[in-house]
Amino acid sequence: MADKKVSSAAGTGTATPASRIAALIPGILLCIGVAGISASLEGVERHYFAHPYVEALVMAILLGMAVRSFWKPSERWQAGIAFSAKQLLEVAVMLLGASISFAAIAASGVALLASIAAIVVVALAVSFGLSRLLGLGTRLSILIACGNSICGNSAIAAVAPIIGADSDEIASSISFTAILGVMMVLGLPLLIPLLQLSATQYGILAGLTVYAVPQVLAATLPAGLVSTQIGTLVKLMRVLMLGPVVIALSLFMSRQGGAQKKSVGFFRLVPWFILGFLALATLRSLEVVPTSVVSPLTTITGFLTVVSMAALGLGVDVRVLANVGGRVTAAVTLSLMLLLAISIGLVHWFK
Repeated sequence: MADKKVSSAAGTGTATPASRIAALIPGILLCIGVAGISASLEGVERHYFAHPYVEALVMAILLGMAVRSFWKPSERWQAGIAFSAKQLLEVAVMLLGASISFAAIAASGVALLASIAAIVVVALAVSFGLSRLLGLGTRLSILIACGNSICGNSAIAAVAPIIGADSDEIASSISFTAILGVMMVLGLPLLIPLLQLSATQYGILAGLTVYAVPQVLAATLPAGLVSTQIGTLVKLMRVLMLGPVVIALSLFMSRQGGAQKKSVGFFRLVPWFILGFLALATLRSLEVVPTSVVSPLTTITGFLTVVSMAALGLGVDVRVLANVGGRVTAAVTLSLMLLLAISIGLVHWFK
């Protein structure tokens, strides 16, 4: 969705690279401004309380949402806001790979890998069953199940052409992604003291429940680098389940005589920033990336994330809830709550 906004605002294929960059500047500067105010407010908290009760990352989302409630950015601002919310956050995820060694994956063990796959399968079945019980159509139920269980909009976009979903079904299934994604980023850290979660446990929980890889980064940064690394790895493993799901749906549709001619490209299944993340993690594991650059890259990652969260807040209109059907709302919300409950049970097993 964000890509479409960027392309529409920045111009058509006849636009020059310079004009496209110029179209992004106002929105990016707006997001940087909101992020700067958020960072300043966090600095004030540190000065008076020695610890920020509300981190800049969370503050940026809330400020962005507050601004959006009173002012809808015009077309002039939209391209840069969409770019900051999506591409800048994807760059941050890619850079995070430089701080991760594949030794962390090996240390997680086969049990965690198997548990992730099992949870995705169970979540798919439960979400689909709930949606059907609530009276939703088969295709819409599949979209909701894949979006909740794997990776939000990316999964919906990959599965939609396979099952022949129409525009109304796609719009209905993704309408909650932005709002629920923000709610998870804001609310999930509250479970750390409530459930007495360790950094490892919280990272696993975030990776299993948050919709998108970039949002996992946002949800885990306040909990520390260990949670961020583990959460990102768990989420990447979860995203990789999209490939087998798409293949299974393709085979099913072929047997039902409803196979679609539209193909799903490799970069739809495995986004570029995940490939970049894995490439940097490989270089870090081989010690090609020196330890001395990890700290600066971590700082850059944190800054880009705050800017992106400001953009995410600016793009959230809570009034969109009024335009979503009650059955879709119930299906998406209940599916997410069940996924959260199953994941909480799992993380308490991984002490």
